[in-house]
Amino acid sequence: MTILLTADHVRSIEASARETYPEECCGILIGVWGEPKRVLEVRRTPNVAASDRGQRYVIDPTELVAASAPTGDPEREIIGFYHSHPDSPSRPSEVDRGRATWPGHSYVIVAVLGGVPHDITSWQMDGATGFVQAEPLQVIAPSD
Repeated sequence: MTILLTADHVRSIEASARETYPEECCGILIGVWGEPKRVLEVRRTPNVAASDRGQRYVIDPTELVAASAPTGDPEREIIGFYHSHPDSPSRPSEVDRGRATWPGHSYVIVAVLGGVPHDITSWQMDGATGFVQAEPLQVIAPSD
């Protein structure tokens, strides 16, 4: 499955990563299910991990509840999540793999080297089964 983000979405994720460096940033991707999945909103959330925020993130459960609340708009659902990897590659860590509890959702990761965002990738993961697979990520114009 492919995930579509606009350049503005990518810039928002990168800004979040810069601002929280050297800690991991995190957020929720709101959009439309389908092939491809289309991101409509990048919603920043605080990293509420109790410790070691440079190598792990936790999205506040109240943020997840708010993002999951029915809006009456079928085109506004949680389709994934994003976070940064300070001074690490944009591939899932062992912690990421073990905590991936939303199968079918996209897990977007941006590498941040020395405070500067670099590559951004997307992954499909399922912590229960150990499934991890790169997911095509395409940056599109807002009107596409």
